[in-house]
Amino acid sequence: MASDDLRATRLEKAEQLRQQGLQPYAYRWEVTHQAAMLQEKYAGLPAGEEVEVEVSIAGRIMARRVFGKLAFFTLQDETGQIQLYLDKKRIEVTMAEDTTAFDRLKQLTDVGDFLGAKGTVKRTEKGELSVYVQNYQILTKSLLPLPDKWHGLTDVEKRYRQRYVDLIVNPEVRDTFRKRALITAAIRRYLNDRNFVEIETPVLQTEAGGADARPFVTYHNTLDMDLYLRIATELHLKRLVVGGFERVYEIGRIFRNEGISTRHNPEFTSIELYQAYGDYNDMMTLVEELITQPAQEILGTLQISYQGQAIDLTPPWRRITMNDAVKEQTGVDFSQFSSLEEAKSAAKAVGIKAIDDCDSIGRLLNEAFEQTVEATLIQPTFITDYPIEISPLAKPHRSQPGLVERFELFIVGRETANGFSELTDSVDQRQRFEAQAARKAAGDLEAHDIDEDFVTALEYGLPPTVGMGMGIDRLVMLLCDCASIRDVIAFPLLKPEVTGE
Repeated sequence: MASDDLRATRLEKAEQLRQQGLQPYAYRWEVTHQAAMLQEKYAGLPAGEEVEVEVSIAGRIMARRVFGKLAFFTLQDETGQIQLYLDKKRIEVTMAEDTTAFDRLKQLTDVGDFLGAKGTVKRTEKGELSVYVQNYQILTKSLLPLPDKWHGLTDVEKRYRQRYVDLIVNPEVRDTFRKRALITAAIRRYLNDRNFVEIETPVLQTEAGGADARPFVTYHNTLDMDLYLRIATELHLKRLVVGGFERVYEIGRIFRNEGISTRHNPEFTSIELYQAYGDYNDMMTLVEELITQPAQEILGTLQISYQGQAIDLTPPWRRITMNDAVKEQTGVDFSQFSSLEEAKSAAKAVGIKAIDDCDSIGRLLNEAFEQTVEATLIQPTFITDYPIEISPLAKPHRSQPGLVERFELFIVGRETANGFSELTDSVDQRQRFEAQAARKAAGDLEAHDIDEDFVTALEYGLPPTVGMGMGIDRLVMLLCDCASIRDVIAFPLLKPEVTGE
């Protein structure tokens, strides 16, 4: 039957319910138990036995089997599934001698409908734990059929576009988003227990900053001005540290007008946190705990698998400088070069490509790292001591000229966290902003203008501070073994469907 015909049939059933004086879209139902609760509590109930205790459950009908005067429905709620054992004689007696109650179930319900049911708990002779129904109520009549039960919703594009159906028919998807919520809650709990304060910062900003990224531009009618959706929370959180908050963080949505891939979505969730009087060594230790504690709490282990690869999250994690990591992989020690041309020649000799635009040894080192090292970092690894040219907000290294005290955490070949000892010298910060502004004027769409107010804030004094940003989505991908960022974002951005005639 075509989907339009199925919908018309279900609309007719809803009308029949109304004609019988019933409401096909109920207002409430008192729930006392959920499926998982019953499955756990009565796991040891022998076949054929019944517990004379009334329970009330509600959920979506996922399967119907009708045999004359008996029927068996599979009911699914948020926690799982349980069987409804429906007996014509029992239902009609307990529902005030309603001789049409059982026939109504047979004729006017469909897979996808919401049903409330009260009854006792019984394990059938075949061993299926069931609610032995005494009375019921149709709570919501669904008009569209669920995907075929044997094939499910397998079209990836449709799963993302109709996430609500994906959640109905694929319990592992519901489990991923439940774990995501638990991971986020565990991170907040960890930080709150250590006296970090969560403060919200603006999403609409007059100057996008805090990262190299192309922003989304919008327009404010009343103020008659362009505004940007934030590309980071960094600069406002550091203003809070200037103002006296010594430990501050925010978990929030970030917007970057960039490409879409299995690792990138134009809007994503990040956590940024800042701690006064610490440096990047302190933050690396905190990051280890910030990831391993939720992993242990939610997964029960630090030995996880990601897309078939065994990952050991047990701290401490390896720490190695960017230059040493590149040297290990290529044999080239970029710290020994004083001439850019000499460094480029050595890079080309080991197969580093597309380096003509590298205007410094630092940028060349970063290019070599991205091409030769990044994908090899499967186990948790902190890459430290980055070139100053690619780190406009980080503090200069205390002993290595040309570098900054910055780290990035890599797991399964992708960046998971980024942190550094924060730049607190307002004069140095202005000079780096000016260099950024020059890049923007030259056509770099990811560079930004000078944030004058932030420089002013620094001139009031920022204490020694360390900061870190981490993508929540990528962390959930890792801990839930999801290959694409779209698998951990409930409603990822998609182009509108193009419909034919």
